[in-house]
Amino acid sequence: MKVQNCTAKLLQLILLYAVASIIFSCNSNQKNKEQLEKYIVINPIQADSNYIQEYVAEIQSIQNVELRARAKGFIERIYVDEGKTVSKGQLLFTLNSSEYKQEIAKAKAQLASAQAELKQADVDIRNAKMLSDNNVVAKSELEVAIAKNEATLAKIQEANATINLANISLAFTEIRAPFNGTINRIPNKVGALVDEGTLLTTISNNNEMYAYFNVSETDYLNHIAHQNNNKQVNLKLANGVLFPQTGIIETIDGEIDRSTGNLSYRARFLNPDKILKHGSSGKVMVSNMLYNAILIPQQSTFEVQENLYVYVVGKDNSLKQRQVIPEMRLANMYVIKEGLSASDIVLYDGVQLVKEGDKITPDYKKYSQLN
Repeated sequence: MKVQNCTAKLLQLILLYAVASIIFSCNSNQKNKEQLEKYIVINPIQADSNYIQEYVAEIQSIQNVELRARAKGFIERIYVDEGKTVSKGQLLFTLNSSEYKQEIAKAKAQLASAQAELKQADVDIRNAKMLSDNNVVAKSELEVAIAKNEATLAKIQEANATINLANISLAFTEIRAPFNGTINRIPNKVGALVDEGTLLTTISNNNEMYAYFNVSETDYLNHIAHQNNNKQVNLKLANGVLFPQTGIIETIDGEIDRSTGNLSYRARFLNPDKILKHGSSGKVMVSNMLYNAILIPQQSTFEVQENLYVYVVGKDNSLKQRQVIPEMRLANMYVIKEGLSASDIVLYDGVQLVKEGDKITPDYKKYSQLN
């Protein structure tokens, strides 16, 4: 009987010890949990905000044309080198012109012969008219003389046309610069036979440059909605360096490309140091202004099935999950279109450590104090 009583007391002691251990552990965990439940909270930021959007740009010379042969012949001489600057009207190439000079000489000889025939035809008309008036010959003889005269005049016109055409062809053997610019690659060298239409070189006027870039329909509408009338833009070069000149947006296409949903923009940049070249690449940087925008840090948000959420702190310090609709994403902030006001209190960080309904000890901070 005593053994049974001892066993029962031992079991009671063990049970009491286990309960005490559990209570102690719970209190310890509760204490640690209370220490973890202190989180920084902030109000969304309401302010005017400037942001920059970058668009890939294709850079082209304000003038860039191909110079092609307009006559067939051998390249007789090249007066410039690749990469050199030239002036408008400067002689660049000459093609062999002997063939066209021979054609001119031949046409001039034909002209002289026709002119001599014309003199004879004039004499024949006068004689035929005199004889016809005296009824020595029939009037048909006069008509024949007049016809010969008209045929000779046609020969003269033909010879003059041949001379003019040959002079034009001769002029085509000299290729001159159409404007001030820089000569690019010259694929054919002296002695090469070129046909009409063969590419001789290209010339670029790089004093000013066009930067073409595409803007999405959404961005275009946002610019209008926020009344962003600033036409000044900057250009980031391919190496990441900012181009020293500021550009101006000149034109916007009148229709949206159905295949891409984009609008094409064109900006003009001065290029005094000739840094930019035709065919260069870069990024046009467009500065935009948002007025009275509601902004929250990206780290205060989380996604559920592609929707964006934040935790809003209630009056009892409990967390409530709320969906927000972003208008755009900046460097480390979201611009909120719907779902928050400047008076709301949201969890700043630790969104992955809590769940809806949790109570926290809010540590209120101004966002400016955290940066």
